[in-house]
Amino acid sequence: QVQLVESGGGLVQAGGSLRLSCAASGRTSSSYAMGWFRQAPGKEREFVAAFSRTGFSQLYADSVKGRFTISRDNSKNTVFLQMNSLKPDDTAVYYCAARPKTTPSSGPYDYWGQGTQVTVSS
Repeated sequence: QVQLVESGGGLVQAGGSLRLSCAASGRTSSSYAMGWFRQAPGKEREFVAAFSRTGFSQLYADSVKGRFTISRDNSKNTVFLQMNSLKPDDTAVYYCAARPKTTPSSGPYDYWGQGTQVTVSS
């Protein structure tokens, strides 16, 4: 089992950047394929990005492709989501998730963090 804790959210102006972190405890994050999701008010949770257990394969939602980058630091058991060129539509609670599989995927995931709020002002 793995526990996930997100951090790094906040308020940023449109066009700005934020880097979210997801710290994993328990089993190491390298044992899991990892993903990021988000949920805006009144909307369903949606897939943002994911990579494989090895980190070599990545998958992105079309809405963030070219602006967001997912990465990991296995020495720190941490996964990151670098978000550039942020738009007001990116405003949401962002969640980190893990699945005991090899390949990146938009779901399903077995373990979830508590989320971190990202607000992009226009």
